[in-house]
Amino acid sequence: MNKKYFIVTYGCQMNVHESEKIAGILHARGYTESLSEQDADIIVFNTCCIRENAENHAYGNIGALKKYKKSHPDRLIAVGGCMTQQPGAAEKLRRKFPFVDVIFGTHNLEDLGELLDRKANRRKSVVEIWEQEGKIREQDIAYRTSYPNAWVNIMYGCNNFCSYCIVPYVRGRERSRSPEAVVGEVNSLLDRGYKEITLLGQNVNSYGNDRGGEVSFPQLLHQICSRDEKFRLRFMTSNPKDFGVDLVEAIAAHPQICHLVHLPVQAGSDRILRQMNRKYTAEEYLKKIEMLRRRIPDCQVTTDIMVGFPTETEEDFQKTLELVKAADFTTAFTFVYSRRSGTVAAQMDGQIPEEVQKERIMRLVELVNAQTREKSVAYRGQTIEILCEDFDEKKNLYLGRDEYGRMGYFADRRNRIGEFVRIKIAETSGVSLMGTVEDTEEKEQG
Repeated sequence: MNKKYFIVTYGCQMNVHESEKIAGILHARGYTESLSEQDADIIVFNTCCIRENAENHAYGNIGALKKYKKSHPDRLIAVGGCMTQQPGAAEKLRRKFPFVDVIFGTHNLEDLGELLDRKANRRKSVVEIWEQEGKIREQDIAYRTSYPNAWVNIMYGCNNFCSYCIVPYVRGRERSRSPEAVVGEVNSLLDRGYKEITLLGQNVNSYGNDRGGEVSFPQLLHQICSRDEKFRLRFMTSNPKDFGVDLVEAIAAHPQICHLVHLPVQAGSDRILRQMNRKYTAEEYLKKIEMLRRRIPDCQVTTDIMVGFPTETEEDFQKTLELVKAADFTTAFTFVYSRRSGTVAAQMDGQIPEEVQKERIMRLVELVNAQTREKSVAYRGQTIEILCEDFDEKKNLYLGRDEYGRMGYFADRRNRIGEFVRIKIAETSGVSLMGTVEDTEEKEQG
């Protein structure tokens, strides 16, 4: 009988890719994907603890399976990810939810299959959390379902210790993969027809530092782009303190690298940035953007911004609004500060009341949305190239993103998924673009 799995993923793009690795482990053991929890022989929660609401959401969803597990004792439930890696979290999870069969952490994700084998030979739950990160395992075990896009980890962990962030405590210190392994994985994906590769790391600009700087991140980009064919290369995330001229020159040198940089600023107040331990000022940040746009005029920038950090005053918040206007972001991912136990910021005095946080985030979102809409309007009448990545059955339209990350929709008589398609934009709605096909091939067939 065919065994099925269902994976519940929380958090960032890195977690999405790690869920692909979990899927790869399960496929190697004869499982196939289920479309629902109810039909699955194993349910895996890949958790996140970056924000408290994500953790609470995970706890709620795990707890909701208590009755299900009682009526289906043969079904397996496994929980892993950042949440379980926190000190004491695995034991708390086992006490709170004794029906969970396997608990694992971020450092031993690749051992999930072995942990399942151990569970098969015992009644008690299997709990294994590595306190220290282990040696990087270079094999590509991911089961990828995101064609024509693919994600590739180039490093793990973080050394920055931003005062609000739990990542260094749950993912460990920076460890870079070998350049040969990264380039080999990218080449393998391109050989298999993938058209867009996103390199992942908590701070990609630090790539190679732990290996003695033998190959820096810009040098790695040069190696990847030495392959002479059409594809797109993206990367995330860059810490502004390490964003320099060499990286800008690498972006400018290769047409494969998208002219869109995600550069999280977090705040526009130097005082708050110091409290966050971000190691740059607002002026330094804006100078880096100026340098980027001077060298690559069409390059666009997205960012992350946090509102309501401890001790943030209205004056501090106004400086964030001023920076958003000055930087002219394409879009911004905005968040309300969430207190995380185990971080420096959680112990700070001056926690901001929730009602103040909500009022400020609404003003910030309004400003960001206005800038985004203005940039969308500028697309009208333009012909852009998108990489078609899916078909929306409700809209009966194909969709894909342009180089700058904007989603474009279009109609076509044939399957265009995995192709670069030129469309002329007729309408815009928020961050979405509506267009008609204008590429030569379609005209010839018409």
